Amino acid sequence: MWLEKLRLTYFKSYEEKAFTFGKHVNCIVGENGSGKTNLLDAIYFLTLTKSAFHNQDALGIRHTADFFLIDGVFNEYDKHIQITCSLQRGQRKVFMADKKHYERLSDHIGLFPVVLIAPDDTDLIRDGSEERRRFFDGVLGQAVPGYLGDFLHYNKILTQRNGLLKLFAERNYLDEDLLETYNEPLIVLSQRIHEHRATFMQKFIPLFCKYYEFLSSGHEKVDVIYESEVATPDFPAEFRRNRSRDLHAQRTGKGVHKDEYVFEIDGVTLKKFGSQGQQKSFLIALKLAQFELLKEEKGKTPILLLDDIFDKLDDRRIHKLIELIDTGFLAQVFITDARPERSQRILEHVKADVRFFEIEKVLKG
Repeated sequence: MWLEKLRLTYFKSYEEKAFTFGKHVNCIVGENGSGKTNLLDAIYFLTLTKSAFHNQDALGIRHTADFFLIDGVFNEYDKHIQITCSLQRGQRKVFMADKKHYERLSDHIGLFPVVLIAPDDTDLIRDGSEERRRFFDGVLGQAVPGYLGDFLHYNKILTQRNGLLKLFAERNYLDEDLLETYNEPLIVLSQRIHEHRATFMQKFIPLFCKYYEFLSSGHEKVDVIYESEVATPDFPAEFRRNRSRDLHAQRTGKGVHKDEYVFEIDGVTLKKFGSQGQQKSFLIALKLAQFELLKEEKGKTPILLLDDIFDKLDDRRIHKLIELIDTGFLAQVFITDARPERSQRILEHVKADVRFFEIEKVLKG
């Protein structure tokens, strides 16, 4: 599976631009601010129905326009599949496969798996638990059938229950029967989502450890520890016993939205004690484990997006990534770089086909 063609209309910095990509390595070069990352984001959007870098779809519309259009053609076993995404200001985005509308956007996610390695990945280490949950939920959403539906349903009910708690506080009353209509589905979905996450981590952690060792050639013991209150047998009772605290706080204090993934190296927290090199190896190992797991679960090789990695990684780690291209483990790869001569030097001995695309900076009028 690979992206053969892409046409952008009024997407971010692009007015109108068409690309025909190679099956293997596609290197996007140009000055900083020319739109290299925007091109990767368009590919990400086309595969996962959202931007990799912001939560508001409307930010994808070029400043002079009222809409954007992303149109791509994927090649899967020599069968061409056209995926189109469009968004008009003030309206909902529309996704189509071969000009047929999706009834639910979630039906599209996972059909064209993608993995992004970007400078902002350090947020996984620096930021709070929400960022780590977002990463693993993103992987699970692509890899595990049914997970995304449960996850979206859970968040909808959670929002409704929190709104009800706030209403009770404002009006100084409590309807326990009404509250229970939200309690029961949240408990059931929490347990189901936790089971998905726990089963997933059993597969993910060995892959992650393998790639950390591959990248670092070190002897540290690394781990990702999944922590969840939902794992306890008496979670349903604990959830209901927390009612008074929930009413006081006006939000739900127990459930899988409180889960944590702890990153450790040699038994201590990576954030506090890991060196920059160890943190980089840790992050890339997470993404490569994501890549292999998606490859196994979906039966197709994900597209790999590498944004500005040559500036962020040392020669040894870059060499390790190139090694994965040469072995054929990676299929279609997109790489951005502001220095064309550096990319040419690094990629000149790659056995796979390498194509370069130069993006010219467009000044806003």
